Amino acid sequence: MNADMILIRYGEFTLKGRNRGQFERRMLDKVKQVLEPFPKAEVTRTYGRLYITLHGEPYESIAKGLKHVFGIHSFSPVRRTESQLEIIQEVSLEVMRALPKAPRTFKVSVRRVEKSFPYDSPKMNHLVGSHVLRAFPDLKVNVKEPEIELRVEIQPEGTYIFSEIVEGAGGYPYGTNGKAMLLLSGGIDSPVAGYLSMRKGLELEAVHFHSYPFTSEQAKDKVIELTRRLSHYSGVPLKLHMVSFTEIQTALAACNQEPLIITLMRRSMLRIAQGLAEQSGALGIVTGDSLGQVASQTLGSMNVIGRTTDLPLLRPLIMMDKNDIIRIAEEIGTYETSILPYEDCCTLFVPKSPTTNPNLKVVQKIEAYIPRLDEMIAEAIASVETIVVAPGSRASAEDAGQDDWF
Repeated sequence: MNADMILIRYGEFTLKGRNRGQFERRMLDKVKQVLEPFPKAEVTRTYGRLYITLHGEPYESIAKGLKHVFGIHSFSPVRRTESQLEIIQEVSLEVMRALPKAPRTFKVSVRRVEKSFPYDSPKMNHLVGSHVLRAFPDLKVNVKEPEIELRVEIQPEGTYIFSEIVEGAGGYPYGTNGKAMLLLSGGIDSPVAGYLSMRKGLELEAVHFHSYPFTSEQAKDKVIELTRRLSHYSGVPLKLHMVSFTEIQTALAACNQEPLIITLMRRSMLRIAQGLAEQSGALGIVTGDSLGQVASQTLGSMNVIGRTTDLPLLRPLIMMDKNDIIRIAEEIGTYETSILPYEDCCTLFVPKSPTTNPNLKVVQKIEAYIPRLDEMIAEAIASVETIVVAPGSRASAEDAGQDDWF
């Protein structure tokens, strides 16, 4: 189809009532970011819709960017024309002739928003449909399951004709539902949790725990690349907080409580994440927990681990199967990076038989006897290395410094 415009439909945030205007403005800003490489294209906003006038810019390239914008429910390449019957009929024919494959069945769906137009929707369905049938004698009408649905929207400013609806990312525009800290490991789950959180409108800052020299520079590069991929969907640079966990992890391992080592580690990680959240104004912590997937993600373990923070723990994957998580990771482009064989601190000191139902009082008693645990957590927060990872950038961790840009 030789489209001259793109019609964009909003997602679920249209239900937000008084906040709808704020969400629509954020949506408009994100679409303008997509259009930056296409200076001729213009975007306008109407109630519940955005329209992009292409002015000769390539539809396919712009559509590729729109598919990743959170808050877009769907969009369509459209032809805009004057609201006159004969013109609508002729442009409808042009849209049908431009289809990549001639359909065997079709239907016409007319939506008349401009009530001053002289023909109502049922009458227009007949007038446009019969005109198309005369030009395509082998074409049949099928109102229940047509191969092509020719859509005609008669709006006050003109008429829009199209047949294709492209599914968007949905959700809410990035950053419209507050800020949270994402616990980002080098595995499959946490990047998917980050993506789903951003899709619901959360602004994210990522937190990664490393135990150098036990963990390598390649493991650090891996996490930077995962953050870079997530920033592709946010459309803005993301902060990645690299936390040195070596001293704390060594102290936890020295307490000779092997079955509880993962529980103790994760509790300390949450305490550090909460400290960083308080500094950045984040109101929640996102994790990649999936119920029952590993010993630390049983309900008993999550209960004890989660008691260490006052912030809400957001677990987008909690009821998802591993295959579903992998499918999303593949779709968003994080899977191949996640499976690279570079260790992170969570793979160190893994016990042979971790407890799946830890006792909170026992865990708290062990923590009370670990020398300087509170001080080490405070030091880890104070010495965090922050990297700002921009969309589309690539770099190695060897060049990273305090508040570096990638």
